[in-house]
Amino acid sequence: MSPQYDLPVPLTTFVGRTAELAALADALRTAPVVTVAGPGGCGKTRLAIAAASGQDGVRWVDLAGTSDPATVPEVVAEAVGVLLVPGSLSRQVAESGVRLVCLDNCEHVLGAAADVAVALARAGVTVLATSREPLGVPGEVVWRVPPLSGADAVTLFRERANAEESAAMRTACARLDGIPLAIELAAAWSSTLSVPEILRGLDDRFALLVRGPRGVAARQATLAASMAWSHDLLDDADRVLFRRLGVFAGGFTRASAAAVRGGDVLDGLARLVDKSLVIADTRDAVTRYRMLETIRQYAVARLGAAGEEDAVRERHLAAMLRVVEDLAPLLEEDKDAWRAAVETEQENLRAALEWGLGQADPGPARRLAAGLPWLWHLNRHGLEGLALLRRAVDARPDARDALQARLLAGLALVADTAQPIGLEYDAAQAAYEIATEAGDTATASLARLLSAVGLFYRDFDTAWALATEARAGGAGFVVDGAVALLGIIRHLRDEHDEATPLLRAAVAGLSRRHDRGVASTALGFLACGALYTGDVEGARALAEEGVRMARPLADYHRIGSATAVLATVEMAGGRLDAAAAALEPVVRLVSDAEHAPFVPGLARAMGQLRLLSGSPDEAVEWFTRESSWLDGDADVYLTPQTLTGLAAALRARGEVEAARAACDRALDMARRIGMPRVVADALAESAFLDPARAVELHHEALAIRADHGLWLSCVDSLSALADLTGDDRLRAVTDVRAAVDYARRSRGRRGRPASGWASLTPAEQSVVRLAADGLSNPDIGARLFMSRGTVKTHLSHVYAKLGVTNRTELAHLAARLLAD
Repeated sequence: MSPQYDLPVPLTTFVGRTAELAALADALRTAPVVTVAGPGGCGKTRLAIAAASGQDGVRWVDLAGTSDPATVPEVVAEAVGVLLVPGSLSRQVAESGVRLVCLDNCEHVLGAAADVAVALARAGVTVLATSREPLGVPGEVVWRVPPLSGADAVTLFRERANAEESAAMRTACARLDGIPLAIELAAAWSSTLSVPEILRGLDDRFALLVRGPRGVAARQATLAASMAWSHDLLDDADRVLFRRLGVFAGGFTRASAAAVRGGDVLDGLARLVDKSLVIADTRDAVTRYRMLETIRQYAVARLGAAGEEDAVRERHLAAMLRVVEDLAPLLEEDKDAWRAAVETEQENLRAALEWGLGQADPGPARRLAAGLPWLWHLNRHGLEGLALLRRAVDARPDARDALQARLLAGLALVADTAQPIGLEYDAAQAAYEIATEAGDTATASLARLLSAVGLFYRDFDTAWALATEARAGGAGFVVDGAVALLGIIRHLRDEHDEATPLLRAAVAGLSRRHDRGVASTALGFLACGALYTGDVEGARALAEEGVRMARPLADYHRIGSATAVLATVEMAGGRLDAAAAALEPVVRLVSDAEHAPFVPGLARAMGQLRLLSGSPDEAVEWFTRESSWLDGDADVYLTPQTLTGLAAALRARGEVEAARAACDRALDMARRIGMPRVVADALAESAFLDPARAVELHHEALAIRADHGLWLSCVDSLSALADLTGDDRLRAVTDVRAAVDYARRSRGRRGRPASGWASLTPAEQSVVRLAADGLSNPDIGARLFMSRGTVKTHLSHVYAKLGVTNRTELAHLAARLLAD
């Protein structure tokens, strides 16, 4: 065999492709014709050289140098080293001892190359072809070249650039679709630009990737040239289809393609798939097509050059609007099915909105935005959704029609899981007013519910009234969502006997429609209610169900919050390892987010875990982080819960004054908002910071916990009192309720004087302080979780013990006594 006809000798190393080479070797053992097919620059030739290098009797035929199909047999004969005698080429090749002929670059002489391949195969010679489309001959195995794996792509970039691996390098390889030619051309800039600069330059990749190596065909020298070679091989109709498909940012269906092209596209799609310009995914019931991003960007450039971009993007927007509006009925039937269908088009929806909202007539884009809030509410792109919805609202700021109401309600809905404080209530209220004017009762009911959700962070009573109104006037999700919110408010007030049936009813209704988001939240509150009232195992089962409910959403908010609940239950059961195992992967996911997501409870759970694990410094950091998303607005129900944990962590590291300040704030806020459990927790923490009043404070915490059925934390109160008094009968070993009764009776037997300030119980002293501040009996009752009658009884006892007859005398005396 003459050396000049041996395999080409590459000047650079071959990287990766281990699995691909094994697959090609298997194909060559069994198939008469194997075609390595793929787009320009995907590495077909290098892969074929590597695959053929392990074979015997190989001849390489490069067809790139001929553009005349009639000369193909001559090129083959010359490469193999036989005389070209008409009708005898294949026999001569076989008789020469050649076992494998490699036909490289067949796409521009496809018919002639196919004829030669058939003849050679019939003569017993295996053919390995490279082409941008299959040869289309009998017995052919078409082997589509996949992009380089992530690891192989980075290795190629690193070797060609002689640079260390970095995040920017990995991102660049991903953006270049793992196309070897594109990666090699990008890496060629490494002597002039840093890798981050190369990455930024990929925004205009066809301008950047122009420094090809010398000594290669012109069509392989730059990325644009490689794309142009494929494009120029298309007929006119396929060129039109190709460039118009460039508007699809995230793949497309046959129906969507027909909408932007005009007319049926099946035959054209088949030809583009054959030519490796479009990839067909037939795994699902409806075939989905896509372009590699590099190819798509070339198509978009051709679209602009043809002067068609605006017209085609308008068709694309209309196609996406039709998809979303056709799917709308699923929102009240099966949100899982709706979400799966819409998420498939997420990149297309983004592209359509970005273009449409910038047009002189933003109407179609505003309609599209109004159909998508549930997408952004349920996935991890809430901040993006808020930005697009704001643009849609601002495009017609004075509008007072049903569309504007839907956009504002959508803004509130997305804010609920992305940025709720302030924005949710304001947007919902505006939506309610406009929807009421426009006669859109469905949007008005949803807006009423979202107003309640936006307000319940700080005002349980008004939120209760709004949720009740929404429940009465709504249907479907609005009713179940309102029931869930009513149950949550009952839970936060520690009215668990009333909260549990409401939450269970909400979960049942929401689950029927696969309303996973709110259902997982309701399950989390059910789990906490079970935990606080002493059912740890039941709480664990509910918390695990909440995590399972949220997991398909693959978001930050719901999965993070559900996991925080599960971890809290595990910590209460003493299973710190299980809590850590649940939290740590979610914390990593959230930490990697581009913008800090709103995940209430997650950082607080991490703070509690670090505190219980003996790391108070880390605990302080986590508790502080929990409130960072409030942006200075701390007067919400989540804050006092966090402050009690922060106080415990500060105390653990010896910062008593800072701990006392945090505890006082928690106590004041919890009383003002109306959260008995958190008041009790703050009192218990205060007891550790005030040894002189420790017994009284623990007793006060115990009384609140027992009155609200918070039996799990009653055990903590009883243990603390046992440690302080030395009375082991206070340790609740088997019967918490009996131990609580004993504690209350034993407290009553303590030797108090019959009169004067020292004769007052802690509850009576609290009543005096609030009365002296001018609060009415109902206000005092609300602060201290007492009925008006109980407040009145306490005041009568106080008057007798202090020798006063009215509030004025009490205020003067209290001012003097409290000042001493």
